[in-house]
Amino acid sequence: TNVRKEIGDNVTDEQLKEFLWTTLKSGRVVPGYGHAVLRKTDPRYMCQREFALKHIKDDPLVNLVSQIYTVAPDVLLEHGKAKNPWPNVDAHSGVLLQHYGLTEMSYYTVLFGVSRALGVLASLTWDRALGLPLERPKSMS
Repeated sequence: TNVRKEIGDNVTDEQLKEFLWTTLKSGRVVPGYGHAVLRKTDPRYMCQREFALKHIKDDPLVNLVSQIYTVAPDVLLEHGKAKNPWPNVDAHSGVLLQHYGLTEMSYYTVLFGVSRALGVLASLTWDRALGLPLERPKSMS
């Protein structure tokens, strides 16, 4: 929403590039871009993108996120500090939450944590139900 506040909804690619460069030169990051492990576009981002383009393609934020998706990676590569200039799940999830009425951004991280915990709990429940041993995943980094 900072992009919308500063340059509006109907921006050109050039205006968006300028905004991204201003953001990077001020020492800030481009939210939703880069990932500690992935070196390509986050598949969760792609699922959310496909959903949004199919069901809410007329939403101005969806259009802006799509435009950022086409512009930001080249800017980040040229900038040189990003090891992964591709979007992660956070680059799109906020748009969907905004569209469906959850506009309090301070809850987004909480939602992410709750969903992660529910996934782990479901996995543990199945492990116990099936009598599987405890899992201790290795770190791959």
